[in-house]
Amino acid sequence: MLLSEFDYELPEGLIAQRPSDKRENSRMMVLNRDKHEILNKHFYDIVDLLDENHILILNDTKVIPARLYGYKDTGAKIEVFLLKERENKIWEVLIKPSKRVRVGTGIKISDELSCEVKMPLPDDGKWLVQMIYEGDIFEILHRVGNIPLPPYIERKMSNEELKKLDFERYQTVYAKKEGSVAAPTAGLHFTQEILEKLKNKGVQIGYVTLNVGIGTFRPVKCDNILDHHMDSETFEIKQETADLINKAKREGKKLVAVGTTTVRTLESAYKMFGQIQACRGASELFIYPPYEFKVVDKLITNFHLPKSTLLMLVSALAGKDFIFEAYHEAIKEKYRFYSYGDCMFIN
Repeated sequence: MLLSEFDYELPEGLIAQRPSDKRENSRMMVLNRDKHEILNKHFYDIVDLLDENHILILNDTKVIPARLYGYKDTGAKIEVFLLKERENKIWEVLIKPSKRVRVGTGIKISDELSCEVKMPLPDDGKWLVQMIYEGDIFEILHRVGNIPLPPYIERKMSNEELKKLDFERYQTVYAKKEGSVAAPTAGLHFTQEILEKLKNKGVQIGYVTLNVGIGTFRPVKCDNILDHHMDSETFEIKQETADLINKAKREGKKLVAVGTTTVRTLESAYKMFGQIQACRGASELFIYPPYEFKVVDKLITNFHLPKSTLLMLVSALAGKDFIFEAYHEAIKEKYRFYSYGDCMFIN
């Protein structure tokens, strides 16, 4: 299957640079697969589309302020992008610019945080660094770090008003477990009020955790998508959620996943164990047509980049032709695309 089959043209003006005025006011395109029908609604209409015959599973990961700006020993400006903590304060990072970085290079972020470059990794420009600090790293990051927005959202970091907006809105209202370098963006549309309304209708809600990695930003580079390898992302499913899903499935209820990260968590766990059970693991699952879904029935998701693994995943669920028909409709109707944009409900 060729990468070019998942390409489309998007007017630059449709890439959302800011979130909607209110989370629930985002537009929502509803794809009815049985009727091959496309409806244009708003996210707050999700309350009318779900009932006691559905369970809703969300990813409760929390975005860390992973983008750090500092200075080398020479005084040159440099950016350190945190990816994943290993052990003993050793982190996988991206460094920009990296051409003049050497093993032993010191980088000062602030008076309370600095790092020393330890070694390059044989994986697309990643490095290992030793973080140097006292206390809780996440508390420090919230003081000195910046929200790691995707590259297609343009920001001047000197704008404190925008920085404050991003700290609030590039995070789901139910985020709990810090570890992601990107938001599970389908969840950005939910409010506590929406969640309460769904519970009052009998919709049961469960949570999984998948820490979103840099693979979210990385393009597929091979012409044949079968040659692509997904970055590893850690996930966890608690016993309470496993019990909820298994009971719901026995009762014939439909599972609605919120976001592609939730899909990959659930389908990865099923692939590992042949069922959903409490577990911790790492997912490298690449979902593309004609993948057969074992757990997920329906999906709430944002509109994804051309040639991306996320576009391939939704094409596997709804059918590639139907997805591209929907995307062309979304462009025509001027939906807002990508992380801060509108969403789609594959029903």
